[in-house]
Amino acid sequence: MHQPAFAFIADGAGKSSPLPIQEIDPLEYDDVIVAFSGGKDSIACVLDLLDRGVRPELWHHDVDGGGDNFFDWPCTKAYCEAFAHHLGLPIYHSWREGGIEEEMTKKDARTKPVHYETPDGMGISGGIRGKISTRMRWPAVSADLRVRWCSSIAKIDVFSAALSGQERFKGRRILVVTGERRQESSARARYAKSEPHRCNAPGPIARRSVTHWRPIIDWTEKEVWDIIARHGIVPHPCYRLGFSRASCMICIFSSARQAAAVRDMDPARFSKVVGYEKEFDHTIRSDRSWEDLVRNEPVTRYDPEIVKLAMDPGYGGDIHTDDWQLPAGAFGEACGPN
Repeated sequence: MHQPAFAFIADGAGKSSPLPIQEIDPLEYDDVIVAFSGGKDSIACVLDLLDRGVRPELWHHDVDGGGDNFFDWPCTKAYCEAFAHHLGLPIYHSWREGGIEEEMTKKDARTKPVHYETPDGMGISGGIRGKISTRMRWPAVSADLRVRWCSSIAKIDVFSAALSGQERFKGRRILVVTGERRQESSARARYAKSEPHRCNAPGPIARRSVTHWRPIIDWTEKEVWDIIARHGIVPHPCYRLGFSRASCMICIFSSARQAAAVRDMDPARFSKVVGYEKEFDHTIRSDRSWEDLVRNEPVTRYDPEIVKLAMDPGYGGDIHTDDWQLPAGAFGEACGPN
C-alpha cells in the first residue's frame, strides 16, 4: 500500500509542510501522455496505468536532437519504440534541433527550434525570435533547472512546445504523467503529486486543461522493480551494465565509476567529453576534469553482448521475458539531482 498523496505549501517562514490532496483518476481524462525516457520509473508509470485500465500515449525526447549521437545511450530511442510496440501503445518522438550538443556549443546564435511527431505528421516550434547568445559551456551540476539547462532545453521545454503546438488538444482534459519519486532526492521529495501543468490553458483561446501527475512519487525503488518484474519487462541495457539510472550515457551527474564505464566501453565518446572541456576551458564538475575523475578507476570488462545491445541504435534485444532477473544496476548509485 502506498502512502497518502501530499502537496507541499510554504509558510511565512519559508518552511514547507504537507497537506493531503485529492487522488487523480486517470480514467477521467481525455488524453493521458507519459513522458517516456525508457528508464525504470517511466516504465513503472506506464505499467501502473495499464493496470488501472488506461492506455496512454508515450512521448520520448531525443536529447541528441536528431543529429549525431553523443549524450544518450545509442539504443535508447529504439528501446523505447520496442517497448511501445510490445504493449501496443503509440509513441511520438520530439527533439530540440541539434539537441544538447548544439545548445552547448552555441556561439552568437539562437536556441534551435523544437520538432515533434504527431498523429498527422511533423510539427515545429520556435527558433525564430529567440535571444542571440553564446553558451560554450556544460550544464551545471545542480538541481536548479535555470543552470542545469540540459533538462529544460532538451526535455521540459520540448514537451511543452509539442503539447502547445497541437490543435488536437483544444477543448480536451489532458493528464501528463512523469516518473519522479521522493526517494530519489531531497529536491524531489518536495514535489507535489499533482498540480496544473505549465501548458494548462483553460481560457477561451487554447481551451486546454492540463494536469501534471506523478503517480509513483511515493513508491520505493523496490516497488518500481516489482511491477517491472511482474510484467516481465526487460530493462534498458544500461541497468544490466550496472548503471542505476537510465539518464544520458554522458550525464553531468555521473560518478567516477560511471564516467570510467564510458571510458571503457566507448573511448571515443569519452575523449570527445575531454576535448570539449578543454575547448570551453570549463569542466563538467567544478573541482576536476573528467580525466581526473576517472584517473584512479580501474578498467572494467563489461559483458560484450550487453555492451553491443546498449551501443546498437537499432536495439536487437528482447523487451519481454519469462525468466526475469533483477539487473546489476538496481539499488545502486543514485547519481542525479540532489
